[in-house]
Amino acid sequence: MPAPLLAVDAPSMLYRAFYALPDSIKGADGKPVNALLGTANLVLAEIETHAPRAVAICFGAEAAAYRTELLGSYHADRPEMPEGLVGQWEDADAFFSAFGWTVASDDRLEADDLLGSLARLEEEAGGEALLLTGDRDMYQCATKAVKVLYVRTGKRGAERVGPGEVRTKYGIGPELVPDFIALRGDPSDGIPGAKGVGEKTAAELLREHGSLEALLDNALKITRPKLRTTLVDSREQLLEFKDIATLRKARVKRPKDRETDWAGASKAAAERGMNRLGERLAKIGDER
Repeated sequence: MPAPLLAVDAPSMLYRAFYALPDSIKGADGKPVNALLGTANLVLAEIETHAPRAVAICFGAEAAAYRTELLGSYHADRPEMPEGLVGQWEDADAFFSAFGWTVASDDRLEADDLLGSLARLEEEAGGEALLLTGDRDMYQCATKAVKVLYVRTGKRGAERVGPGEVRTKYGIGPELVPDFIALRGDPSDGIPGAKGVGEKTAAELLREHGSLEALLDNALKITRPKLRTTLVDSREQLLEFKDIATLRKARVKRPKDRETDWAGASKAAAERGMNRLGERLAKIGDER
């Protein structure tokens, strides 16, 4: 099998690492480097496990305009970026580029849109893709050639999620994940979903009808009065929720094969006071 492309949800990983590691981890300038260090270690662990042909670090808008225009509450409750993360975020491009990793960004779309687009390109080229993220919305990308590496809080290593795992978890296939989110809702994104509909009911309805659109077209046939009323009255809103949850196609290029630059990575880590990481990277480079 060809080596896979590893695409990384950089915002997800940086935030996760920032809160997982103490901000007392600082560089020579006294500024925190915990998010950069933690993210690098997360990616390096997956490189060791999967030996990808290339790594793409993806950035995007915090909240894409097309989503906020459809739903004013989308990401509305998310706090401002912590002060200790701002400088690391600004340095991320230079830091990860030094590793020989491709850094892709889009000011209009979100990082998950870029991951999905890279996965599609890789699959169309006959390759395989691994998507490193902490966002379950990415389960919609799972196919025979695309797997989601879901980073779980408090767990070592990412969970590999393919179509079978999505069906086991949610009772529906990956192609129905946006429909599922629309019905169940997603509090982390500010998507309320259909009133009174939880995971079990959402999955049952989608298995029975095949899609959100088909369900809404047959809403008057629903025997449960409250559910019937909710679906009829919320039709347009639910379709908008699905639109919000559906990934957009981003203008990205398929990365060329490129190994990690261990010497460049070691130098970048050492320059930021990550001495142990720098030494480890230099050792790996010497052994190759």
